[in-house]
Amino acid sequence: MSRPAEASERPLLIFDGDCGFCTTSAAWVECHLSAKGAIAPWQLLGEDGLSSVGLSVDQVNDAAWWVDEAGQTFRGHLAVGKSLAACRPPWRWLGWAALLPPGRWIGQAVYPLVSRYRSRLPGGTPACRVRR
Repeated sequence: MSRPAEASERPLLIFDGDCGFCTTSAAWVECHLSAKGAIAPWQLLGEDGLSSVGLSVDQVNDAAWWVDEAGQTFRGHLAVGKSLAACRPPWRWLGWAALLPPGRWIGQAVYPLVSRYRSRLPGGTPACRVRR
């Protein structure tokens, strides 16, 4: 979790729009989100949009981010958990389970592997490779 940035009316899931796996996953979340959430590829937000929520291009290149209404940012597995918690049931319950131990610990171990190898997952392309 990072420092609070500019507050927003709705929470926002920020993902890598150049990655097929990320785009497919974000589209799934968008279909299940309650009215209170939104999604956006970081490329559409640009550097100005990212800096307005306290993020940089380097940060969003290797992880998804969730920005809540208070401007707090959550990276990686916490962003996934927060986005699921903003969905309609039963996905909301799965999101809360992912935010609490032991689900949080599992997410902390699994997310870096998914992020690193996302180009090999369904929907993945060479553009999905994490840039370092």
